[in-house]
Amino acid sequence: MERKVIVTADGSSTIHLSEWDENYHSKHGAIQEAKHVFIKSGLSLFSNTEISILEIGFGTGLNSFITFLEAKKLHLKTDYVGVEAYPVSEEEIGCLNYIEQLEATEFESVFNRMHQQKWEIKNEISPDFSLTKRQQFFNEIDDVNTFNLIYFDAFGARVQPELWTEEIFQKMYNSLKTDGILVTYSAKGSVRRALQTVGFLVEKLPGPPGKREMLRATKK
Repeated sequence: MERKVIVTADGSSTIHLSEWDENYHSKHGAIQEAKHVFIKSGLSLFSNTEISILEIGFGTGLNSFITFLEAKKLHLKTDYVGVEAYPVSEEEIGCLNYIEQLEATEFESVFNRMHQQKWEIKNEISPDFSLTKRQQFFNEIDDVNTFNLIYFDAFGARVQPELWTEEIFQKMYNSLKTDGILVTYSAKGSVRRALQTVGFLVEKLPGPPGKREMLRATKK
């Protein structure tokens, strides 16, 4: 499938899949979306503690890198797991402008290390941040009672409806600890109902630029 790096409305880059007319991040702003959906609506609920995060769709590494930056401010010791079936190429990573857009030059080596490290191995990015990248399909996830927070950042249901089913969300529910949280940019009624069916308490929140609403789901 043809992929090309494009620039979104906030100046940050993403990858566009021509065949699907789908982007890795919102065309209205990759960084804006990541900060609103995953940081403001998810990570910021935790502070001064240890946290384990599962990202569904590691992709460009934007969410993990922003989490690294924000976790420092929140004094979080973070164990981050990113799942990705089709890793982004080194050439594509080299075309992304996140370091510049986030004004994070001092942490450029961290971003590079996140992409250069081997898959399936837990790596210490810093004393307070570890990263494990797992190359697997989402329906192969079998963690139980492991994570405090899930970033559900799969491609949209329009192009991959099989990733937004009760079967997948049951796996997400099982993988979370009690009171664990799942956040996603999607606000589709079918997604909300699937989350509720497997046991999540679901709330609608204001969405990022370009989207009216998003969902946050809690395991009770």
